[in-house]
Amino acid sequence: MGPEIFIVAVGILIFCAVFDLVIGVSNDAANFLNSSLGSKVAPRHVIMIIASLGIIAGVTFSSGMMEVARKGIFNPQFFTMPELITIFLAVMLTDILLLDMFNTFGLPTSTTVSIVFELLGAAVAMSIIKVMATGQGLAAVAEYINTAKAMIIILGILMSVIIAFLMGAIVQFISRLILTFDYSKTIKRYGALWGGVALSSIVFFILIKGASGASFISPEQHDWIKSNFATILMWTFVASAVGLQVMISFFRINILKPIILTGTFALAMAFAANDLVNFIGVPLAGIYAYKVAIVSADPLNITMEALSGKVSTETYLLLIAGGIMVLTLWFSRKARSVSATEIGLGSQHEGIESFESTTLSRVLVRIVDTFFNKVKNVVPLPVRNFVGSRIDPTKYVPSDKDEHQSFDLVRAAVNLMVASAIISFATSLKLPLSTTYVTFMVAMGTSFSDRAWGRETAVYRVTGVITVISGWFMTAIIAFSIAFVFANIIYYTKGIGAILLLAFCSFVIIKTHKAHSKRTKEAEEAKVFNLRKIKDASASRAFTFEHMAYLLKEVRVSLDITFDALFAEDVATLRMQRKTVKQIQNWVNIITANIFKVLRLQQQKDEILVSYKYAQTIRRLQKLSDGHRDIVLRSYVHVSNHHKGLLPVQIEELKKVKEALLNILSEVEATFDQRQSFTPEIITEQLLEIRSYADTYHFKQIERIQDESSKTRLSILFYAIVGNCMMLGKQNLKLLEIFQESFPSNGEQK
Repeated sequence: MGPEIFIVAVGILIFCAVFDLVIGVSNDAANFLNSSLGSKVAPRHVIMIIASLGIIAGVTFSSGMMEVARKGIFNPQFFTMPELITIFLAVMLTDILLLDMFNTFGLPTSTTVSIVFELLGAAVAMSIIKVMATGQGLAAVAEYINTAKAMIIILGILMSVIIAFLMGAIVQFISRLILTFDYSKTIKRYGALWGGVALSSIVFFILIKGASGASFISPEQHDWIKSNFATILMWTFVASAVGLQVMISFFRINILKPIILTGTFALAMAFAANDLVNFIGVPLAGIYAYKVAIVSADPLNITMEALSGKVSTETYLLLIAGGIMVLTLWFSRKARSVSATEIGLGSQHEGIESFESTTLSRVLVRIVDTFFNKVKNVVPLPVRNFVGSRIDPTKYVPSDKDEHQSFDLVRAAVNLMVASAIISFATSLKLPLSTTYVTFMVAMGTSFSDRAWGRETAVYRVTGVITVISGWFMTAIIAFSIAFVFANIIYYTKGIGAILLLAFCSFVIIKTHKAHSKRTKEAEEAKVFNLRKIKDASASRAFTFEHMAYLLKEVRVSLDITFDALFAEDVATLRMQRKTVKQIQNWVNIITANIFKVLRLQQQKDEILVSYKYAQTIRRLQKLSDGHRDIVLRSYVHVSNHHKGLLPVQIEELKKVKEALLNILSEVEATFDQRQSFTPEIITEQLLEIRSYADTYHFKQIERIQDESSKTRLSILFYAIVGNCMMLGKQNLKLLEIFQESFPSNGEQK
């Protein structure tokens, strides 16, 4: 096999580089977008433009690929070009799979950690192959691998997680003591000084992280910046404080906005300048290895000492990569999913949580709660009262615009300020640090300090944080393992294995894309239940019934499908309907939360109190959801366990019950949706019809039990379904009565 065949492998690496750029940006966009997006500091397109400019600046400043892709994890002088190409192919295919998986589930992870451990796994696999071929012991693998690098990164993960969370919490606590939640007045007094500190940390971040890779800054200039950073910071603080005070006093500008947008630009720039290697470093190293080998006398056996030297990257390649990153930033839906996870975990508002409660999260919340209760007991009461008055979010009533924020501008600015300071300080000490870990944990620390994790949300959000952190450590294990396996497959099967693995990765990406599209569709459907006029209680009540109409439609369709699948013993369809149960329960929770908002709103506005029956909507909806769930799950369990199917006579009886119930659901749905006139007698007659069926079928079922034609499990299923249908019909009638009281004049609001 000639060396020319490896040009195909290089082509695959380039193809993977493009995919990795898209997937990588989708994962890392949360690092620099979340503070701006969560605080609604500006329209989305403005935030995206600023982040895009930061990315272009970052790739322009980049001096080329970092050494980690070529020699940071392994010693290239021990490998030949074919062996390095094998390592690089395994790394890129693994990276695409791994990052795409995390993006699909909206979990942020570190592209730096993934690429390092993929390189480590593939290099270890190739090293073992080489030492076994030469008869050396496995201890010789240590000569090929730079294991110290991986250990430093693991320690960096542990330290960055703890330090970032604590620093975020402490700085946010101090900032909130100074500015409070209602910062419109306090920012005029202390805002310029506080903003000077924030801008100084961000400028320091730009200088340390950006200047280190800027092609137009000489090594001497860079050294001067590092040696005089204290002076630079002092003058930056003075200039910033004076400038911000002028903005406040003479131009009435909200200084938090330029601070946040500057921080967004800085983090985007640093991301592009420093993380670009994670996406294109390995393919570029593969291209360089091929170029070096192809001009040598023995291209297949020459060792790659050349990769140990300094290698620069053409500017046009960096600009192309930057263009792909910007396009991904604008059009990737998965980027929005990853951002939504962090924003949701830090949201100041109650809502439907993305994560469930776990035993570990409950234990952690209980420990922390106990600790703070003991601390409060030793703090003097005047101090407690003062601190409580300054950091009490309930004393601030947000404006219409602020109400749509996940968190306010103060917290967004602190997120950027603290993340910038930690990352730049670690960089100045040449310590490895993940931008993802720092920005995420800072955001979690500030949200914790802001009491965003209240008693109603703490266990769910702690579960979310634990899930994300666990994913970070799983990243290292999975990256190492898959790259190890892929390297072995490619080495022993040659080109065929590489092509098959590429096909496998393509198949998995297509499947995850479909899964993500489904998750996105469900999220979009849930947006139907957003209250559009939360300041208007009467209109909000009207929207509540529109939402219930949409819910009843889904329940009706689901029950129709479930009954038919039960009759046909179609377990696959019942399995799909089992997934619908959770979706409908989630929608019921959203509508319930909206009803609570309306009740609180009426109390705030001193309007006419909502009737007792309107509040009863909550109980009716829960029973509706419970009845639907019981029918679906009982049907699924019965069929999936291969129990005896319904008797033909039972199917005919249940068809009549089903038809009457679906008619009720359809009538109530149309009434709620169009607020049209209705006659409760029609629904009452249909409900009486179901009860009549139940009474008649009860005697017939007793006969079937006595002659043993209907076994125990079949009888239980039959009675449960009929009973649930009666209950569902009754709940719909009760909902109609509530609707009639809310709109007494055939759909006219009170």
